[in-house]
Amino acid sequence: MKNIDDDNGCNTSVNEHFQDVLNARLSRRGFLTGGLVTAAAVSLGGVEALLKAVPASAQETDGEAKETDEQGERRRPVLEFESVPVSSADTVVVPKGYTAEVLIAWGDPVSNGPAFKQDASNTADEQAHQWGMHNDGVVYFPILKSQRGLIVQNNEYTDDGLLFADGVNNWTLEKTKKSLNAHGVSIIEVTKRSGFPRDGKRRRGNWDVVRPSPFARRITGMTQIEIGGPAAGDARLRTIDDPTGTRVLGTLNNCAMGFTPWGTYLACEENFNGYFRKNGPQTNLEKRYGINATGFGYLWHTTDTRFQVDAEPNEPNRFGWVVEINPFRPHSTPVKRTALGRLKHEGAWVQEARNGRVVVYMGDDERNEYIYRYVSNMPWREARRQGVNPLDDGILYVAKFHADGTGEWLPLTPDNPKLAGWSLNDILINTRGAADAAGATMMDRPEWIDTFPKDLTAIATLTNNNRRGSTPPSVNNPEGSTAAGSARPPVDAANPRAINNYGHIIRWFYRQDWTESTFGWDIFALCGDPENPVHGSTIFGDKYGSPDGIYVDPSGLIWIQTDVSTSTINSGNYTGFGNNVMLAAHPETRETRRFLVGPNQCEITGVFMTPDRRTMFVGIQHPGERPDDLPGDPANPKQFSSWPDGESGGRPRSACLVITKDDGGKIGS
Repeated sequence: MKNIDDDNGCNTSVNEHFQDVLNARLSRRGFLTGGLVTAAAVSLGGVEALLKAVPASAQETDGEAKETDEQGERRRPVLEFESVPVSSADTVVVPKGYTAEVLIAWGDPVSNGPAFKQDASNTADEQAHQWGMHNDGVVYFPILKSQRGLIVQNNEYTDDGLLFADGVNNWTLEKTKKSLNAHGVSIIEVTKRSGFPRDGKRRRGNWDVVRPSPFARRITGMTQIEIGGPAAGDARLRTIDDPTGTRVLGTLNNCAMGFTPWGTYLACEENFNGYFRKNGPQTNLEKRYGINATGFGYLWHTTDTRFQVDAEPNEPNRFGWVVEINPFRPHSTPVKRTALGRLKHEGAWVQEARNGRVVVYMGDDERNEYIYRYVSNMPWREARRQGVNPLDDGILYVAKFHADGTGEWLPLTPDNPKLAGWSLNDILINTRGAADAAGATMMDRPEWIDTFPKDLTAIATLTNNNRRGSTPPSVNNPEGSTAAGSARPPVDAANPRAINNYGHIIRWFYRQDWTESTFGWDIFALCGDPENPVHGSTIFGDKYGSPDGIYVDPSGLIWIQTDVSTSTINSGNYTGFGNNVMLAAHPETRETRRFLVGPNQCEITGVFMTPDRRTMFVGIQHPGERPDDLPGDPANPKQFSSWPDGESGGRPRSACLVITKDDGGKIGS
């Protein structure tokens, strides 16, 4: 993610009382007597959950996905690569025996479109056919098992200083359109190199983008998108250009993602507020979502009135949703699913419950925001047989974490006594305010969420919160009028460190099924440098901070990606940490090893594997970004990084990597 990174500050979280609280929590793993008694009971499925996400014709049918030993028992995950050292080099570093290649980078054609021009002189129309800027969450959808498939990846935001040959100078409507077209979602078809599709040698090959491809597609900030679910047509979603409140132009600031059992992709709109400008007095709703006169510095409002909130007050309400996309139907219209609520969605991780209903986990990525889940009313197959989208018919909840290691899901419905007087559409359009009123637990920037499907366990990253435990203390107002991210809540059991510069990772688990209203929880890791007692870190292994992306691979290994802000990379509290990284952690022992270090000023974000675990796709976002958050300097675009094109390139470019093991083995083994 981007644009709301915490300020620097001193970590004062070594108070012995907080450590005692944490130790007590970690000793309560015996909360469950059914599914997960201890961390060592993890049976670690995952392959099945991935395979359910694609049509039957695309599923693995051979034995390569089986994860059992000679006795037929499910294999435990293993960490068998050598940890890479901390790095501040302007390159990608991976372990010995692995190769990382750029699969596609910003500006490359997604099919047979125009090539990237290193001076950034491509037009807005050309950008609409090229890989978007600053890619984030990613999913691989198989077409032919682990050898051919679709890559779908979000394009979160743009650095308009690098997007144009002359940067943000001489702003025009054409520049607004190009910036909008560099946002959204990119879809490409990929295949292994050499040989024929069924040639076994392909298993050890690297990957290429298929050009041309009938599936290749860009969904941008200018694509027509439907609004679906209960809030569609609400008066607060109607505009001059769309008096029905059912059609919106574009999707913006898509960060993490999800995918459904029926084979669709979920793009998640996060910091949409920064594109709008409101010069007049803020309403409580605008204040709660951060709509103001400053924005993030984008100039769209100077040429497009829909980003002028004083002129078009309802346009911001049409963003902050989860967008469903069918990657196998390139002419289908994406749909914003309003039943999942409106917030700064970091992701929408879908888990099928044992009773066939779908559960969607979502984090609201800002300081002092909440963790949500959605549960469909019907089993998803039955809903689809009846012509109902499972994401349109269900109940939204928000999490309450208790100090005794239990928690509950608070329903965000008009039947909740604390939401008396709220209509369902009130709740869905002002989900943050509804969560305030319901009494949810304020968290330290909830980010990505993933699950251990066989063990009824979810895991989530909490990036950091330099306001936690600071003075004067304050919490979100129950009537939903708090300015976004401004509260200063005291420490609590689920967020046990004041001035939480390094973040932490939390887990929760159930007895019988994902749909239960209560859960148990514990803290997987307090981040920081475990060799520095001042940090209060509980990491077993290599240091890291500001965890962001998280991914449970088919074997059960946990992959953690970091998002240390560009203003603090390898400086201040993060001196000696080097560039942003991706690590692997063992779910039972919690041993953590550094697997990848990115180039200068980048964030590592987006990770997914093929079902056979022999290929990993990883996102490198905003290499070369300025540490002061200003647009890049077009007169010196490679001031901070020249990755990935080096001396021959004109500017740094975000990219999707493909990582393979040189011996053709499984990643992490």
